[in-house]
Amino acid sequence: MRPRLDRDVLRMAETLRRVLSRGSAVGTGEDTAEVGPPLLLLGAPGSGKTALLFAAALEAAGEGRGPVLFLTRRPLQSLPRGIGGALDPLRLQKIRFQYPPSTGELLRLLCSAHEAPGPAPSLLLLDGLEEYLAKDPGPQEAAYLAALLLDTVAYFSHRRGPNRDCGLMVALQTQEEGDNGNALQLALLQRYFPAQCWLQPDAPGPGECRIRACLEPSGLGPRTEWCVTFQPDGEMKITRWPTQACDPSSDKSSSSGDQP
Repeated sequence: MRPRLDRDVLRMAETLRRVLSRGSAVGTGEDTAEVGPPLLLLGAPGSGKTALLFAAALEAAGEGRGPVLFLTRRPLQSLPRGIGGALDPLRLQKIRFQYPPSTGELLRLLCSAHEAPGPAPSLLLLDGLEEYLAKDPGPQEAAYLAALLLDTVAYFSHRRGPNRDCGLMVALQTQEEGDNGNALQLALLQRYFPAQCWLQPDAPGPGECRIRACLEPSGLGPRTEWCVTFQPDGEMKITRWPTQACDPSSDKSSSSGDQP
Protein backbone atom coordinates (compact mmCIF):
# COMPACT_ATOMS: atom_id res chain seq x y z
CA MET A 1 0.00 0.00 0.00
CA ARG A 2 1.13 3.53 -0.74
CA PRO A 3 1.71 5.51 2.49
CA ARG A 4 -0.68 8.30 3.36
CA LEU A 5 0.52 11.57 1.85
CA ASP A 6 0.91 14.89 3.64
CA ARG A 7 -2.10 17.19 3.29
CA ASP A 8 -0.09 19.79 1.34
CA VAL A 9 0.93 17.13 -1.19
CA LEU A 10 -2.70 16.11 -1.59
CA ARG A 11 -3.54 19.71 -2.50
CA MET A 12 -0.89 19.82 -5.21
CA ALA A 13 -2.31 19.21 -8.70
CA GLU A 14 -5.13 17.29 -7.05
CA THR A 15 -7.18 16.42 -10.09
CA LEU A 16 -4.26 15.12 -12.17
CA ARG A 17 -2.91 13.24 -9.16
CA ARG A 18 -6.28 11.56 -8.79
CA VAL A 19 -6.30 10.57 -12.46
CA LEU A 20 -2.87 8.96 -12.15
CA SER A 21 -3.44 7.39 -8.75
CA ARG A 22 -6.83 5.90 -9.57
CA GLY A 23 -5.57 4.67 -12.91
CA SER A 24 -2.79 2.77 -11.15
CA ALA A 25 -5.21 1.43 -8.52
CA VAL A 26 -3.19 3.11 -5.76
CA GLY A 27 -5.22 5.40 -3.51
CA THR A 28 -4.21 7.85 -0.83
CA GLY A 29 -6.76 6.77 1.74
CA GLU A 30 -8.24 10.26 1.62
CA ASP A 31 -10.77 11.91 -0.66
CA THR A 32 -10.49 15.67 -0.99
CA ALA A 33 -11.93 18.26 -3.35
CA GLU A 34 -9.09 20.74 -2.91
CA VAL A 35 -7.70 21.72 -6.28
CA GLY A 36 -4.16 22.83 -5.38
CA PRO A 37 -1.96 25.36 -7.18
CA PRO A 38 -1.92 25.88 -10.97
CA LEU A 39 -0.20 23.12 -12.89
CA LEU A 40 1.86 23.19 -16.09
CA LEU A 41 1.76 19.96 -18.13
CA LEU A 42 4.93 19.71 -20.22
CA GLY A 43 5.86 17.31 -23.00
CA ALA A 44 6.94 16.84 -26.59
CA PRO A 45 4.45 16.38 -29.45
CA GLY A 46 2.56 13.12 -29.08
CA SER A 47 3.42 12.71 -25.40
CA GLY A 48 -0.21 12.44 -24.29
CA LYS A 49 -0.80 15.98 -22.98
CA THR A 50 -4.27 16.30 -24.51
CA ALA A 51 -5.29 12.83 -23.34
CA LEU A 52 -4.25 13.59 -19.76
CA LEU A 53 -6.00 16.97 -19.82
CA PHE A 54 -9.15 15.29 -21.06
CA ALA A 55 -8.86 12.59 -18.38
CA ALA A 56 -8.50 15.37 -15.79
CA ALA A 57 -11.61 17.05 -17.20
CA LEU A 58 -13.59 13.80 -16.87
CA GLU A 59 -12.28 13.32 -13.32
CA ALA A 60 -13.28 16.82 -12.24
CA ALA A 61 -16.66 16.52 -13.96
CA GLY A 62 -17.41 13.44 -11.87
CA GLU A 63 -16.58 15.07 -8.54
CA GLY A 64 -19.84 17.04 -8.35
CA ARG A 65 -18.04 20.36 -7.96
CA GLY A 66 -19.43 22.04 -11.06
CA PRO A 67 -18.75 22.29 -14.80
CA VAL A 68 -15.32 22.12 -16.42
CA LEU A 69 -14.06 24.60 -19.03
CA PHE A 70 -11.75 23.12 -21.68
CA LEU A 71 -10.04 25.61 -24.01
CA THR A 72 -8.16 24.54 -27.13
CA ARG A 73 -7.43 26.17 -30.46
CA ARG A 74 -9.24 23.62 -32.59
CA PRO A 75 -11.89 20.93 -31.95
CA LEU A 76 -10.58 17.54 -30.92
CA GLN A 77 -10.70 15.14 -33.85
CA SER A 78 -11.63 12.33 -31.47
CA LEU A 79 -12.17 12.13 -27.74
CA PRO A 80 -9.27 10.35 -26.04
CA ARG A 81 -10.31 7.15 -24.33
CA GLY A 82 -9.81 7.40 -20.62
CA ILE A 83 -9.01 4.85 -17.99
CA GLY A 84 -11.18 1.83 -18.62
CA GLY A 85 -12.12 3.11 -22.06
CA ALA A 86 -15.63 4.28 -21.13
CA LEU A 87 -16.83 7.84 -21.73
CA ASP A 88 -19.59 8.67 -19.26
CA PRO A 89 -22.20 10.83 -21.09
CA LEU A 90 -23.15 12.56 -17.82
CA ARG A 91 -19.56 13.65 -17.29
CA LEU A 92 -19.16 14.73 -20.92
CA GLN A 93 -22.18 17.02 -20.53
CA LYS A 94 -20.37 18.90 -17.76
CA ILE A 95 -17.34 19.71 -19.94
CA ARG A 96 -17.71 22.97 -21.84
CA PHE A 97 -15.41 23.03 -24.87
CA GLN A 98 -14.49 26.40 -26.36
CA TYR A 99 -12.17 26.91 -29.33
CA PRO A 100 -10.59 30.38 -29.46
CA PRO A 101 -8.78 30.28 -32.83
CA SER A 102 -6.23 33.01 -32.10
CA THR A 103 -4.42 34.69 -29.25
CA GLY A 104 -6.68 37.72 -29.56
CA GLU A 105 -9.81 35.56 -29.29
CA LEU A 106 -8.39 33.74 -26.26
CA LEU A 107 -7.63 37.05 -24.55
CA ARG A 108 -11.13 38.33 -25.32
CA LEU A 109 -12.67 35.14 -23.94
CA LEU A 110 -10.71 35.41 -20.70
CA CYS A 111 -11.36 39.12 -20.32
CA SER A 112 -15.12 38.56 -20.77
CA ALA A 113 -15.30 35.65 -18.29
CA HIS A 114 -17.35 37.80 -15.91
CA GLU A 115 -20.06 38.05 -18.58
CA ALA A 116 -20.44 34.30 -19.12
CA PRO A 117 -23.80 32.94 -17.97
CA GLY A 118 -24.27 29.88 -15.80
CA PRO A 119 -22.27 28.50 -12.89
CA ALA A 120 -18.53 29.15 -12.67
CA PRO A 121 -16.33 26.20 -13.64
CA SER A 122 -14.51 24.11 -11.05
CA LEU A 123 -11.55 23.57 -13.38
CA LEU A 124 -10.10 25.53 -16.29
CA LEU A 125 -7.92 23.63 -18.77
CA LEU A 126 -5.97 25.12 -21.67
CA ASP A 127 -4.42 22.81 -24.26
CA GLY A 128 -1.62 24.02 -26.55
CA LEU A 129 -0.43 27.18 -24.81
CA GLU A 130 2.52 27.33 -27.23
CA GLU A 131 0.12 27.83 -30.15
CA TYR A 132 -1.16 31.04 -28.59
CA LEU A 133 2.39 32.27 -28.04
CA ALA A 134 3.73 31.33 -31.49
CA LYS A 135 3.43 34.80 -33.07
CA ASP A 136 4.67 36.67 -29.99
CA PRO A 137 6.92 34.23 -28.13
CA GLY A 138 8.58 36.87 -25.96
CA PRO A 139 8.50 36.71 -22.16
CA GLN A 140 6.17 39.71 -21.84
CA GLU A 141 3.43 38.02 -23.87
CA ALA A 142 3.83 34.77 -21.94
CA ALA A 143 3.69 36.62 -18.62
CA TYR A 144 0.59 38.57 -19.64
CA LEU A 145 -1.30 35.46 -20.76
CA ALA A 146 -0.28 33.51 -17.64
CA ALA A 147 -1.35 36.39 -15.38
CA LEU A 148 -4.69 36.67 -17.20
CA LEU A 149 -5.31 32.94 -16.78
CA LEU A 150 -4.62 33.21 -13.05
CA ASP A 151 -6.84 36.28 -12.77
CA THR A 152 -9.69 34.46 -14.54
CA VAL A 153 -9.36 31.47 -12.22
CA ALA A 154 -9.33 33.80 -9.20
CA TYR A 155 -12.57 35.36 -10.46
CA PHE A 156 -14.18 31.94 -10.96
CA SER A 157 -13.10 30.97 -7.43
CA HIS A 158 -14.69 34.13 -6.04
CA ARG A 159 -17.95 33.36 -7.84
CA ARG A 160 -17.96 29.81 -6.56
CA GLY A 161 -17.76 30.94 -2.95
CA PRO A 162 -15.69 30.00 0.12
CA ASN A 163 -13.65 26.79 -0.07
CA ARG A 164 -14.78 26.12 -3.65
CA ASP A 165 -11.77 27.20 -5.68
CA CYS A 166 -11.42 26.80 -9.44
CA GLY A 167 -8.37 24.82 -10.54
CA LEU A 168 -6.09 25.62 -13.47
CA MET A 169 -4.13 23.22 -15.69
CA VAL A 170 -2.25 24.28 -18.83
CA ALA A 171 -0.47 22.10 -21.39
CA LEU A 172 2.69 23.42 -23.07
CA GLN A 173 4.73 21.70 -25.77
CA THR A 174 8.40 21.57 -24.82
CA GLN A 175 10.97 22.76 -27.32
CA GLU A 176 14.40 21.49 -28.27
CA GLU A 177 17.25 22.16 -25.88
CA GLY A 178 19.57 25.03 -26.71
CA ASP A 179 16.77 27.47 -27.58
CA ASN A 180 17.46 30.29 -25.12
CA GLY A 181 14.26 32.15 -25.97
CA ASN A 182 12.06 29.17 -25.16
CA ALA A 183 14.11 28.40 -22.05
CA LEU A 184 13.48 31.94 -20.79
CA GLN A 185 9.79 31.64 -21.60
CA LEU A 186 9.53 28.33 -19.73
CA ALA A 187 11.41 29.69 -16.72
CA LEU A 188 8.97 32.60 -16.58
CA LEU A 189 5.91 30.37 -16.88
CA GLN A 190 7.19 28.16 -14.07
CA ARG A 191 6.99 31.17 -11.76
CA TYR A 192 3.25 31.34 -12.42
CA PHE A 193 2.72 27.57 -12.29
CA PRO A 194 4.40 26.21 -9.12
CA ALA A 195 3.42 22.61 -9.90
CA GLN A 196 4.54 20.84 -13.08
CA CYS A 197 4.10 17.45 -14.67
CA TRP A 198 6.79 16.38 -17.14
CA LEU A 199 5.91 13.79 -19.79
CA GLN A 200 8.83 11.85 -21.28
CA PRO A 201 8.65 9.12 -23.95
CA ASP A 202 9.69 5.67 -22.74
CA ALA A 203 10.50 2.45 -24.59
CA PRO A 204 7.08 1.11 -25.66
CA GLY A 205 5.86 -2.41 -26.15
CA PRO A 206 4.51 -3.68 -29.48
CA GLY A 207 1.84 -1.31 -30.77
CA GLU A 208 1.98 0.83 -27.61
CA CYS A 209 2.92 4.38 -26.74
CA ARG A 210 4.45 4.58 -23.26
CA ILE A 211 5.07 7.81 -21.38
CA ARG A 212 6.84 8.49 -18.10
CA ALA A 213 4.91 11.11 -16.08
CA CYS A 214 6.78 12.93 -13.31
CA LEU A 215 4.65 15.13 -11.06
CA GLU A 216 6.69 17.94 -9.46
CA PRO A 217 5.12 19.41 -6.28
CA SER A 218 7.50 22.42 -6.17
CA GLY A 219 8.68 21.94 -2.60
CA LEU A 220 5.31 20.81 -1.24
CA GLY A 221 6.30 17.15 -1.04
CA PRO A 222 8.11 14.31 -2.83
CA ARG A 223 8.08 13.93 -6.59
CA THR A 224 5.88 11.13 -7.83
CA GLU A 225 6.09 9.13 -11.06
CA TRP A 226 3.77 7.01 -13.18
CA CYS A 227 3.99 5.03 -16.40
CA VAL A 228 1.19 6.00 -18.80
CA THR A 229 0.62 3.50 -21.61
CA PHE A 230 -1.67 4.09 -24.58
CA GLN A 231 -2.95 0.85 -26.06
CA PRO A 232 -3.44 0.37 -29.85
CA ASP A 233 -7.18 1.08 -29.39
CA GLY A 234 -6.38 4.39 -27.65
CA GLU A 235 -7.21 3.28 -24.12
CA MET A 236 -4.96 4.72 -21.42
CA LYS A 237 -3.49 2.48 -18.72
CA ILE A 238 -1.50 3.80 -15.76
CA THR A 239 0.91 2.06 -13.39
CA ARG A 240 3.35 3.34 -10.79
CA TRP A 241 6.95 3.89 -11.92
CA PRO A 242 9.42 1.55 -10.16
CA THR A 243 11.15 4.42 -8.31
CA GLN A 244 10.04 7.80 -7.00
CA ALA A 245 13.17 9.75 -7.94
CA CYS A 246 13.27 11.79 -11.11
CA ASP A 247 14.97 14.95 -12.31
CA PRO A 248 13.03 16.50 -15.20
CA SER A 249 15.46 19.40 -15.45
CA SER A 250 18.22 17.02 -16.55
CA ASP A 251 16.18 14.17 -18.03
CA LYS A 252 13.30 15.87 -19.83
CA SER A 253 14.89 15.55 -23.25
CA SER A 254 15.74 11.87 -22.86
CA SER A 255 13.62 9.27 -24.58
CA SER A 256 15.17 6.33 -22.77
CA GLY A 257 13.75 4.42 -19.86
CA ASP A 258 16.92 4.74 -17.74
CA GLN A 259 16.57 5.97 -14.20
CA PRO A 260 17.93 9.52 -13.75
